[in-house]
Amino acid sequence: MKKPISLGFAVIVGSASTLGHAQEHQETMVVVGSRTPTQISQIPGAVWVIEKEELQQQIEAGADLKTALGRLVPSLDMAPQGRTNYGQNLRGRTVQVLIDGVSMNSSRGLSRQFDSIDPFNIERVEVLSGASSLYGGGATGGIINIITRKGRAGGPDWRTEAGITTGFNDGDDLDKRISQSISGGNERVQAYLGTAFQDNGRQFDGRGNEIFPDLAQTDLQDNRSIDVLGNLSFNLDDNQTLELGAQLYRSRFEGNRGVYFPNLDAGTPNLNDAEIRGGYRSDRDPATDRRMLNLQYHHGDLLGQNFYLQAFHREEEASFQAFPYPTPNWQTPEAYDFAASKQNTRLSGLKALFDARLTDRIGLTYGLDFDRESFDASQMSFDRAVTDATGGLVQEQASIAPRYPGYRVDSLAAFAQADWQVTEALKLSAGVRRQHSDVEVDDFNGIPGGENDYEATLLNASALYDFGNGHQNWLRYSQGFELPDPAKYYGRPGISVGENPLSAIETDQVELGWRYLGGDWVAQAAAYYAWSDKALEVNSGDLSVDVIDDRKRDYGLEGALTHYFSGGVEAGGTLHLVRSEQESDQGRWEKRDARYASLSSATAFVGWRDHVRSARLQANHTFDLKDDAERRIDGNTTLDLALSQQTDFGKFSLGVQNLLDESYSTVWGQRAAMFYSPFYGPEYLYDYQGRGRTYSLTWSMDY
Repeated sequence: MKKPISLGFAVIVGSASTLGHAQEHQETMVVVGSRTPTQISQIPGAVWVIEKEELQQQIEAGADLKTALGRLVPSLDMAPQGRTNYGQNLRGRTVQVLIDGVSMNSSRGLSRQFDSIDPFNIERVEVLSGASSLYGGGATGGIINIITRKGRAGGPDWRTEAGITTGFNDGDDLDKRISQSISGGNERVQAYLGTAFQDNGRQFDGRGNEIFPDLAQTDLQDNRSIDVLGNLSFNLDDNQTLELGAQLYRSRFEGNRGVYFPNLDAGTPNLNDAEIRGGYRSDRDPATDRRMLNLQYHHGDLLGQNFYLQAFHREEEASFQAFPYPTPNWQTPEAYDFAASKQNTRLSGLKALFDARLTDRIGLTYGLDFDRESFDASQMSFDRAVTDATGGLVQEQASIAPRYPGYRVDSLAAFAQADWQVTEALKLSAGVRRQHSDVEVDDFNGIPGGENDYEATLLNASALYDFGNGHQNWLRYSQGFELPDPAKYYGRPGISVGENPLSAIETDQVELGWRYLGGDWVAQAAAYYAWSDKALEVNSGDLSVDVIDDRKRDYGLEGALTHYFSGGVEAGGTLHLVRSEQESDQGRWEKRDARYASLSSATAFVGWRDHVRSARLQANHTFDLKDDAERRIDGNTTLDLALSQQTDFGKFSLGVQNLLDESYSTVWGQRAAMFYSPFYGPEYLYDYQGRGRTYSLTWSMDY
């Protein structure tokens, strides 16, 4: 029976485990590379594995999940902070985020994939950089598969964690978290149940000023989240296993401070001179509610093959906060109507896969994927008289209407992947995926809905050469695709389904990579070039989506290097250099719009550890970006410090984020100002600031 195992892959800088022999690391098994448990040394691509220890080190220092991953995965953009992960691309393109193989993405691009699980319940994170033809839509930049914690025989085993984070600005500047898990079982049945609760306070920038809320995508100030995750694993016999998993995740605003607009009831209403005040309440607050069920079955000898079957269901509600819409037109507003949307997604599916060894040197993986996604959204409008009288602090429901057209997407895909071990050193692989999707769109605002379909054929081919001395090289070609957001695409006035069929936007990618595992050095690097003949753009006026028939390309270099010295000292860093370009109407390649293009980034660290203590000083740098229209995003550099001490009463950790208390605008804040201003108000309302220096104290204990 072949089962996934995790031994820790130290190519990610700052691995929490002591470096062992290269041979041990070569045996690490991951699912993300081929959808079956496969040794990293057999994958022709840049694979990064973040083990729970190194993830927890970042979390205990004060980072959230997307921030930690942005610092540990070289080609993943630094996190935008707040609730959204909009623009946090992988190799400059869309990343598909999975939890135990279930996609957190949807056709409606809500960008809340990381507002989905508490790191307390994560065992490890597997990342495959670059376009993938194995997982369907949304994987033009790569795959991030979050593997949850599982029970094991023995126990019961208990784990408790508690922590606080503060910048010592005032009494509201305090984040609190507490988590508890229990696991155990016998040789036949194992169980895990983990509950994590976090209560955030207000946040302050490097100047000590309270940070304005993210009006557009919402943030995590005054936010409470709870993540309840459980699973049962059954060893049915020597060849069969069955795993049942369930999760309830809720993350929502629970505060009473909001943005006060003093000029809403003026003769000429405007959004100038806003400030943060108490007294806020609304009939619709920002929230992410998610429920998920997951069943996975494995038979190790069905018709002489490994057979994997997965069935899943996910429901998600994403609510936004009151947002100012100028009326009666965009150029000369005479008033502002405040409204907030709630967007609901339901996703169900089946995945079936066979993994066969045809000969000692030839293997074949093939299967079918089916999923059904449905979506609807409502817009709650608020009473203008109450809003104006309270400066926007009180938002009382006036009406509810559809926000976007509802839709349903049924997708069926067949795939096959073959590999041939030509010699002991050379391995060749190739595969194809054929996907067909039917799209049904509801009537919306007097525009009739309708049906259409689209198909995508995705290919991949690769060669992997192992020199036998710790060095490996690979060459890979792969395709991925994404679908224009049906809600925003068909949500525009006058856009009918019949006359405007959707089509998949395919991305082609070539990649040349190298990895080394041996001695005291661990390294991995890859150069890539990705291109497509279409691009998605957002209209600033009504925030709808257009498909632009201009070619787009991203190319760059990603890499990570770690050196282990004697005495437990280690040092290393990551680097991602990326350039995004789009072809103009004149046929020239120009820098991609700064609202969409990824920024180059780098990290560097030095650390020390023994069996009792650890220390890590880490620098995170995002490079500046300027496009050909002179739009500019300023990068930033922050320092973080993480210390820990193991005692008889558990582990105590102290972390300092933004050690030098830098004041800066987040990348998302600068992009949001470009997206929403001046149509929806002055720039300062959307320029979401980075958090200043914070201190985190965490206690954890396994018993």
